[in-house]
Amino acid sequence: MTRVDFYLLSQQQPTAQEQFVCRLTEKAFRLGHRIFLHGKDEQQARKLDELLWTFRDRSFIPHGLAADVDAEPDFPVVIGSGEAPRGDYDLLINCADDIPDFFSRFERVVETIPNEDQAKARGRTRYRFYRDRGYPLEMHRL
Repeated sequence: MTRVDFYLLSQQQPTAQEQFVCRLTEKAFRLGHRIFLHGKDEQQARKLDELLWTFRDRSFIPHGLAADVDAEPDFPVVIGSGEAPRGDYDLLINCADDIPDFFSRFERVVETIPNEDQAKARGRTRYRFYRDRGYPLEMHRL
């Protein structure tokens, strides 16, 4: 059964969520996970794509956008928005406001919750969705 981890971010900067996602992606990549980053829209997906190249000087995370047909079979990290990944990935990092329909095909789902009232309210809704269906949940306050 899919395990779901919620990360409640303490910082209120506009890019705090994306910066955290990059650090988490780097850690998961180094542990050998295949990761699908799910952005709320194409703009956020492209922003995550750019940040993965620049967020840390010595970091290298091979990745690509799901919109690029050649990216999915070759990259351990793929970034999309809306569409299900075509490849085989074990970790979904969800940056969207809603739960993607394809979440249950992953071993683990990470939900990132920015430190702002509306985002927290949407996060509570997602938490209840998973809880009411019996998914194992963990909350991490950063």
